[in-house]
Amino acid sequence: MGSSMKRGIQKMSTSRISDWFHQYSNDLYHFFVYYLGSTDVEDLVQEVFIRAIKKQDSFQEKSSPKTWLFSIARHIAIDEIRRKQRGRVKEFIFKQSVDSYSTNTPEQVLEFNETNKELFKAIQTLKKSYRDVVVLRGIKELSVSETAEILNWKEEKVRLTFHRALKALQNEKERLL
Repeated sequence: MGSSMKRGIQKMSTSRISDWFHQYSNDLYHFFVYYLGSTDVEDLVQEVFIRAIKKQDSFQEKSSPKTWLFSIARHIAIDEIRRKQRGRVKEFIFKQSVDSYSTNTPEQVLEFNETNKELFKAIQTLKKSYRDVVVLRGIKELSVSETAEILNWKEEKVRLTFHRALKALQNEKERLL
């Protein structure tokens, strides 16, 4: 296929996605608002169309463009929920919100370093399986499936062990206080 023909197809495809943006962006915006419970979702709506442009050759026209875009949106929403959950896990593990370190005074840096030392000590007191899953899921932010593959466990075992490990970590944290 010649380069001018490829450009023509890309331009036609991009204009098709642009038309879809005008048709469906409000619907997708409302979907994200209700799904995530936040009105700060404009970037997610844009991400739907960025992914649609990248994956437009996989759109087989067996479904309507609207259902295809909503399928992409659903995956993005799930990713966003997971991202937020990882943030909450890190806050839980580190005991303080990331926002409290925004000024980075020497005292705060020292306190953060002390908190990290306490966290390291607390993690070291956990049994090996708990320690493994806390490091992989909570610190390295690997997915459940990635963690399961690394540890050669079933995904349900990863979830359950991680939950129990966080409880054990919280108990250890309370014991130290």
